[in-house]
Amino acid sequence: MTLLAIDNLETDFVSRTLDDEIRVAHALNKVSFEVNRGEIVGLVGETGAGKSLTAQSVLGLLRAPARVVGGEAVFDGRDLLTLPPAEMNELRGYEIGLVVQNPRTSLDPLCRIGDQLVRMQRAHRPVNGRVARKKAVDMLAAVGIPEPERRMRAWPHELSGGMAQRVLMAMALINEPRLLIADEPTTGLDVTVQAAILDLLRQIVLERSMGALIITHDLGVVAHYCERVAVMFAGSIVEEGTVDAVFETPSHPYTRALLSATPERLKLGSGRQLGGPPPDLYNLPIGCHYRDRCERVRDICTTPPPATDLGEGHRVQCHFAKDLEGQPL
Repeated sequence: MTLLAIDNLETDFVSRTLDDEIRVAHALNKVSFEVNRGEIVGLVGETGAGKSLTAQSVLGLLRAPARVVGGEAVFDGRDLLTLPPAEMNELRGYEIGLVVQNPRTSLDPLCRIGDQLVRMQRAHRPVNGRVARKKAVDMLAAVGIPEPERRMRAWPHELSGGMAQRVLMAMALINEPRLLIADEPTTGLDVTVQAAILDLLRQIVLERSMGALIITHDLGVVAHYCERVAVMFAGSIVEEGTVDAVFETPSHPYTRALLSATPERLKLGSGRQLGGPPPDLYNLPIGCHYRDRCERVRDICTTPPPATDLGEGHRVQCHFAKDLEGQPL
């Protein structure tokens, strides 16, 4: 069952130069993918690819000069992009949970942990204070926080980074949402804490038959925790499919470059660093946006690449997708 269907999402940044000329950056270009119940989808790409912007666009969290200019984001039959602000506020934190990458800036430093969890519940439905606090304690225990009743009285600054991230996950899950969006949920955490957080996230998603979108630059996270993956470059999805299909038979030059640039491959001497910076969104290359960094670039790359279907949901935006399919990195 599809929980979230994003179709041809487009987001622009509109600004003015010192000469009062209008400039438009096409930050998201016809982004399309789905998140189904009971699965975790990874959204990957280098910094500036548009991963977090996709989540912000869908959840109505954009600030000027960014604005959605096209597309749909359908959740439970409702297009999130057209909902009134009051209805969108009701969905966020209730039916759709959000975990962001920095709990230190997301938790209220002037409010105890327990009060924040109670406040999250009461923001969306009338609930008895005693019931809300009992559920908050249970939720802290569910996300692996020891002595949850004592932690209810703690201030955010008293928590370690891993503990604060678990609290943030508890806040995102306490209203039992059907969809969870986790934006770089383990950035800044050590490897063991990162694994524990992601193991917990996967366990909860499967137990509750939720859907989850993990936004990350870490391909290892996607390989271990996701069923499907969408690869972004310069605001576009360039390759999408099951993790097995995309990782075993990467068929877009950018996906292949990402996989070649993993720390493991670089350490073994079999990988290569990504070549060059992302393109200027105010002046994107004509045709394929990746062509200035692509070793296979040809004259045909000045025309927009077609969406090539390689079967079983494996789709690639490249003129040479079928030529690259199955080739070793």
